[in-house]
Amino acid sequence: MEEVTIRAYNSIGGSLCTDPDDGEKVYVPVNKALQENKKVVLCFRNIELVTAAFLNVAVGQLFRDHDESFIENHLETTGLDEIDTGRLKDVKDTAILFYKDPERLQRSIDEIMEEDS
Repeated sequence: MEEVTIRAYNSIGGSLCTDPDDGEKVYVPVNKALQENKKVVLCFRNIELVTAAFLNVAVGQLFRDHDESFIENHLETTGLDEIDTGRLKDVKDTAILFYKDPERLQRSIDEIMEEDS
């Protein structure tokens, strides 16, 4: 299987992976490579900050387009510290649940929001 490395730093032009719009700049080439059945190494070297908002767009929405096992076999990340690795795991877990049954997850969110009001 052909392997391609996508560097977040190069894709967004900086060291802060915080903006969902920048997440889209990473998502597009990653998704294209996955659609071509390539193995993707998503590199976060030289990145200072990564937020869940960025990861939701850059990685989370891949689960809308591809099966979970396909992503696990075709996407590898490097250069994340322990905290960001945990954040990425949370984003993946939420995306998997969401794309399996988006209406159910939205109902749960709505219920939680009503309880807090």
